[in-house]
Formats: sequence, structure tokens, C-alpha cells
Amino acid sequence: MKFTYLLIDLFSVIVPFIFSFHPKLKFYKSWPALFPAMLITGIVFIAWDSYFTHLKIWGFTPAYLTGIYIGNLPIEEILFFLCIPYACIFTYACLHVIVKNNLSKRNQFIASSLLIGLSVFMAIYFNRRSYTSYTFAGLAFLVFTAQFILKANWLSRFYITYLLLLLPFIIVNGLLTGTGLSNPVVWYNPTQIINVRILTIPIEDIFYGMDLILLNIMIYSGLKSRRHQGHNNSSPGQINKNQILHANANTIS
Repeated sequence: MKFTYLLIDLFSVIVPFIFSFHPKLKFYKSWPALFPAMLITGIVFIAWDSYFTHLKIWGFTPAYLTGIYIGNLPIEEILFFLCIPYACIFTYACLHVIVKNNLSKRNQFIASSLLIGLSVFMAIYFNRRSYTSYTFAGLAFLVFTAQFILKANWLSRFYITYLLLLLPFIIVNGLLTGTGLSNPVVWYNPTQIINVRILTIPIEDIFYGMDLILLNIMIYSGLKSRRHQGHNNSSPGQINKNQILHANANTIS
């Protein structure tokens, strides 16, 4: 039982990791953009997690843990911020290969605007409930940044991916919050959430997960774009160099 949380982490990532080497996907080639995105996002969310754990907004049931801690967080919670984003971004990348149709710009704008409006309302209305308020405030900021500052053309694909991920999300988070278990792996202070649940999952978790994956994809997409531009910029130079060498060879001959 003490390996419960660890096994949830590992089973979440094992299949995406294996299929990263599939010849049609070659997701491993995206690791130079993926791992920095996971690291940066992980630092942000681990700091948030540690602070909320200190405040007892949430906590962990020792019976489901190996007993290894980094600071006030169990190692399994640290791994969560690596395993879950890896699996989700792998799914996002697969959909990019399989599904070519995204939402129109108009529909993406509508979806983003509604999400921002809902998030701002929830953050303000439930400002005394820390998990609710912080989660929705973060989501409003991230969606606004992606839609109106970065003008991200990948945002509609993120929305579609996250909708498809809701089923595995409910399975994983259901287990973590106590579905099918005698006690929850992760418990929540009822005074800091609105106490609306799907099975045993606080509704905030759905939008917290959106925060986590959206920030990962925001950084991941930016790094991939930068690497792609760098590759394109270097290619003409290489071509010109080869052309010059070829011309010199012709001159000599």
C-alpha cells in the first residue's frame, strides 16, 4: 500500500514513454524542448505545492507513501509534476500528428474569452478559498497570455487535448483523492475549496490540471518554435557555404 502513489505516477507515464520511440511519432526528438518546459513548470508548481502543504490546504496520507520526502513534499508528489506533464504533452504531440483540424480562430477566441471570464469570476467570488482562488486566477492569467499576448495558434489544440485527457484525468485523480480507496492519497482542507466534487475529485483539480499542462505547453511550444527558427536560419548559411565550395571547385577545375 505504501507504493500506491508511486505506482500511480509510474503507470501514468510508462506507456507514453515507451511510445516516444515509435518511428512514426519520434517524440524523443522533442525532449530538448520538453524537459526544460517540465523543469521550469515543475519549479513553479512544486513551490506552490510546498506552500499550500505548509498551510495545510492539502496534505498526504502516509500509508500510501514510501516515506521519502524532499522538504515537506513526498517524492511521489515531486514525480507527479514530471510524469503527468510528460504523458499529457505526449498526447498533445500525438494529436498534432493525427488530427489536422483545429478550432477556428473565432471559436478559439470564444472559448478563451469564456474561460477567462469564468476564471476571473471564480477567483474573485471565492477569494477566501485559497485553492479555488489561486487556481482560477492562475488560469485566467495563462489563458489571457496565450490568447492575447502570445496569440498562440496551438491553443485550440490544447483545448481539444485537455478535453480528451479528462477521462484518464478522472481515473488518476480519482485514485489520488480516494475513489476506490479507504482513504485519499491526497486530502484537501474543506474550508479552502468549494466542495463540489466529481466522484471524490474537487472541481478545482480539473482547472489546476489545466494550469499545469497549459504552462508546460506554453514553454514547450515556445522552445520548439525557437529551435525550429534556429534550424531554418542555419540551413541557408550551410547551403551558401556548400554552393561557394562547389563554385570554387568548378573554378579550379
